[in-house]
Amino acid sequence: MKKQPDGINCLYPMPTVLVGTVVDGKPNFITIAHVGIMNFAKPHYISISSAKIHYSNRGIIANGAFSVNIPSEDMVVATDYCGIKSGKQVDKSRMFDLFYGELKTAPMISACSVTMECRLYQTIDFKTHDLFIGEIVHTYCEESVLTDGAVDFEKVRPMLFDMPRKKYWRLGEPFADCWKIGLQWKPKD
Repeated sequence: MKKQPDGINCLYPMPTVLVGTVVDGKPNFITIAHVGIMNFAKPHYISISSAKIHYSNRGIIANGAFSVNIPSEDMVVATDYCGIKSGKQVDKSRMFDLFYGELKTAPMISACSVTMECRLYQTIDFKTHDLFIGEIVHTYCEESVLTDGAVDFEKVRPMLFDMPRKKYWRLGEPFADCWKIGLQWKPKD
């Protein structure tokens, strides 16, 4: 099988989130799909990558805080709008019913069943993007999306973003158990 060499990123689809912050005294939201898990030990850290031209970057840097809200498929229109329109041109502060936790400059969206309140831990300055690493201060989950105390993503119904095809995807179904299926491996002699 012949493979074509190219330097493109093929890790899509990625989870689509709404990142909240306060810019010039008002809540603002941006759609981001470049989200990463930094670790799974306490304290928990996640990353978001945002082009330097984005209005929300100013608020994250100025306040040292942001939220990561996981919208459901039902929120696709509002989520896409937040990615199309800049807070420089439109006021997105009244798009959603909001709540705040410990950090008063990390607005969270009530309609999102999973939200994470993050304190800015570090900013890595790339030529075209800022990579924000946030420490998760609190995670808020609706009980309706929990199964045995864990977030059940079938119930959350998150959107996945595919940059090459510019499409949103739905989550599929689980097909194997992590840290179990590999025990079936039998080396070739």
